[in-house]
Amino acid sequence: MRIGILQTGHVVEDLKPDFGDYDDMFSRLLGGRGFDFQTWNVVDGELPDSHSDADGWLITGSRFAVYEDHDWIQPLAAFLRGCYDAASPVAGICFGHQILAHALGGRVEKFKGGWSVGLNEYEFKGRRVKLNAWHQDQVVEPPAGAKVAGTSPNCEFAMLEYGGRAISIQPHPEFDGGFIARLIELRGRGIVPDELLREAIDRLGNPSDSDFVASEIAEFFLNPSACANGAQNPGL
Repeated sequence: MRIGILQTGHVVEDLKPDFGDYDDMFSRLLGGRGFDFQTWNVVDGELPDSHSDADGWLITGSRFAVYEDHDWIQPLAAFLRGCYDAASPVAGICFGHQILAHALGGRVEKFKGGWSVGLNEYEFKGRRVKLNAWHQDQVVEPPAGAKVAGTSPNCEFAMLEYGGRAISIQPHPEFDGGFIARLIELRGRGIVPDELLREAIDRLGNPSDSDFVASEIAEFFLNPSACANGAQNPGL
C-alpha cells in the first residue's frame, strides 16, 4: 500500500542530520507495516495530480498556520476535499489535523490557554495515552459531523474521525524525546514560556505511546471502515 506524504513543512536544518525530515520520521513511525511511501513537498508548491496517486495520504506538521496567506494552503485544502469526496483515506498530524478540519468546514485558531509542549496525556478512545506535542494553534470548532476520538484538558478536540474517510490528531507520535529536547533549545527559548519548557524538560525521560498510535494510524489506512462507527459526513 502506497502512502503519499503531504509534507507541509521542513525540520530545522540543524536537526536533519540526526532526525531527517518529517517524511523520514513518518516512514520510521509506520515502517514494517507493509507500506511504501512517496513524498510531495506541498510547502514548496508540489501537489499530487490526483487523489489516486497514492492509496492513502498523510499530512505532516508545519510551522505555518492554516489561516495564514500562503499560496499552497488553499490548493492543499481543495485537494483534501477531493480526497474526502473520493473516500481516499487521509490521516493528519498537528498542522495536518488542523488543515483537514479547516478544509472540511471547521475552525482553527491560537488557543487562548497557550502552548502545549512535550509529553502530554490524552484520552484516546477510552485509553490514556502520552504523546509529544508542540503547538499553540488548535482546532476550536470541528467540522459538522466529525467525531471527537481524543481529548485533553488543554486540547478539547485533540483527535477527530471523519466517518472512516479520515482521522487526525493534534500531538506528534513521530516526535521522540530527543527531538523535543533539541526543539526546546532551537525553537522554544524566548517563544514558549520558560515554565512550560522546564516542565517539558522534566518529562523528557518518560515513555510515550507513539507505537500504539502508529498502530492505530496503520489500521485506519488498512481498514478505514473500522473507524467509521459513530461519525457522520461533515456538512460541506
